[in-house]
Amino acid sequence: MIVHPASKDRPYHWGPFPLEALARDPAVAAAEIARPRIGPAPAALGASPLAGALKRYLEIFQSEAAGSPAPEQAPLPDDLARRAQDLKGAAYFMDASQVGICALPESAWIDDVAPDAHDHAVVILVEHGRLPEQGNLARDWIGDAVEASAAARAGEIATCVAGHIRWMGFSAHAHMFGATGLDMERLAVLAGLCQRRDGAVVNPFLGRAFSLAVVATDYPAAVDQPLATTAKANPLKYWFGINGAQSGRERRRRARRRSDMSRYPMETVKRVDRPTTLILDDETPRVPARAAFFERAAKGDLGPKALKERARFATKHPLSASQRGMIVSMVPHQDGPAADADGAALEDADRNTAAIKSLAYFLGADLTGVCEIPRYAWFSHRGDGSEIEPYHRYAVVMLIDQGYETMEGASGDDWISGAQSMRSYLRGAEIAGVMAETLRSLGMSARSQTNADSDVLHIPLVLWAGLGELSRIGELVLNPFVGPRFKSVVLTTDLPLTPDKPIDFGLQDFCQTCMKCARECPCDAIPYGDKVMFNGYEMWKPDVERCARYRVTNPKGSACGRCMKTCPINKVVDADGALLTRMASWLGVNAMWAKPLMVPFAVWFDDWIGNGRRNPAKKWWFDHEIVGDKTVAALKGANERDIDPERPTDPAKQKMAYYHADMMPPPDVLTPVPVDRKAASAAAALLETPEEAKARVAAGKPRPAHYIPTPPVGPDKEEE
Repeated sequence: MIVHPASKDRPYHWGPFPLEALARDPAVAAAEIARPRIGPAPAALGASPLAGALKRYLEIFQSEAAGSPAPEQAPLPDDLARRAQDLKGAAYFMDASQVGICALPESAWIDDVAPDAHDHAVVILVEHGRLPEQGNLARDWIGDAVEASAAARAGEIATCVAGHIRWMGFSAHAHMFGATGLDMERLAVLAGLCQRRDGAVVNPFLGRAFSLAVVATDYPAAVDQPLATTAKANPLKYWFGINGAQSGRERRRRARRRSDMSRYPMETVKRVDRPTTLILDDETPRVPARAAFFERAAKGDLGPKALKERARFATKHPLSASQRGMIVSMVPHQDGPAADADGAALEDADRNTAAIKSLAYFLGADLTGVCEIPRYAWFSHRGDGSEIEPYHRYAVVMLIDQGYETMEGASGDDWISGAQSMRSYLRGAEIAGVMAETLRSLGMSARSQTNADSDVLHIPLVLWAGLGELSRIGELVLNPFVGPRFKSVVLTTDLPLTPDKPIDFGLQDFCQTCMKCARECPCDAIPYGDKVMFNGYEMWKPDVERCARYRVTNPKGSACGRCMKTCPINKVVDADGALLTRMASWLGVNAMWAKPLMVPFAVWFDDWIGNGRRNPAKKWWFDHEIVGDKTVAALKGANERDIDPERPTDPAKQKMAYYHADMMPPPDVLTPVPVDRKAASAAAALLETPEEAKARVAAGKPRPAHYIPTPPVGPDKEEE
């Protein structure tokens, strides 16, 4: 075995732990299968506030655990190892800690449970989260739910993998904490994840600090051999990251950070009083959810083709289709009444803020910030046309990584792109939903705001919560450590909190010079020119109609994240990352004075070393497409783009459309309101530069008329 300091060449389906380096012994299987069947095990969730919230979400996953397979089997390779690669990749993509596959023997069924026709088991292991420090309120909130929270994550992953298998035309049933007919520990031994030691089932890297879920299926795939009873992790090789696996030193680095701090050193980034792009607070309009272009596509505003594809564009891959069902199932649980409880223990805003961040990280958020909610961050109307009156003071904003290594294997607009979005939306909905439920049980009003149902716009909240700066990609924020590779979820609440300040890591200078996202955009929707004022915001304004049409109707992929894939700030910065990447990240955050000199070289170097190209070691998925009720080989193939450094970026040749607030559809009209692209192109003449906007405001002149949203038509006119 060779020790690699980076994981560039590590096959994705091997996972973050070096299981492949452990000794195996097929003879262990016979002894394990011969063990007598066990009876049902107790599955108490505990009495902590978090345990009650987890119960509801486990019930959601359990309701999606089984179902009918697609009527026809998908076209699949005969190579069982390649099938296993897809299954393991899907589970690791959903953040499983370890995954193994084994044959499913009759003795693995719990006593008095009749075995079914499933003959394979995908075993999913999730590491327990780190309990916050003594004195942190979140430690009391979490209480006895450490095992249950990891079990909920394992159940979520198993449910997704089972749905993925069913969409490929095979039977699959997810077994999880509180709802299993299987001896999951026995299967963990058979699948090569655990050993029996002194009567207990333990993992070589985690001991007993893990929870399990299992997918039982009739889908044939290559199986793993059990671990030898003598198998042990080599401490030195593990410390340095054998075979590119996550190193012991990186795990220690994360464990030594305070529980209310993310794995990324956001505390080193400069804080400022306002976002680094101009926002005219008094002029920025509240806009309706109906005006978002994905919503316009769903209402028929973009025509029949976009209307047809809108219903499936992000979920036309088997994995993303299985994710979507769970996202929708969570919507009814986003809100609810707060318990009648004494709030005296929750009056300290600083203490509450540390606790809410610790809870977010314990549940799996990647980055978390807090802000007060400006009025313009509330939608004016919901998608159904009903008016929204702001109801909470604070926003807890969480970023969920879309998966760096999977992004490395993808083009950004191929068949895994939609699942990357759905993965983050699902995880965010689970985290924010559980957090909101926990706060409500403590007597505090709280609501999760997800991609499926949100009363707030996320972009201004991400800015004000100090999690990034507005980028050339336009209506997208970049974080200094994960770049644009995330989706956001928001928890709104009246729990007293201490807001974070916005950040400045020099992105405005970087994006002014770097045009890689615009150069690589497949539909030419990202501007090459300078920033403008749009509805009260200073931004590089994208052509959102063009972007939405491409993402919705992309014929060779599911949705699109090409800008995220090719951004030079899309990287991983940790102890296992490449030294040059870590150095560049440090300079980007700490040497802003050098940005004008560094950026041209940085962009050239990023192209030269091949960032933005696909890494075949990281592709684990099949290029499948759901058509009707079955899964087929992608009808038109898959986008296989790399990068094109020679593509011209001339703003004079770029024709953009600008749909100002006065061109939005009425918020209460739910029938099609066709877009007028010709008028939107002409609206470019109305744009102000940031300097012009500042001068106008200083002179006391009124806001432009095109900042005023189209008003509701009202019930009388709608009836006409």
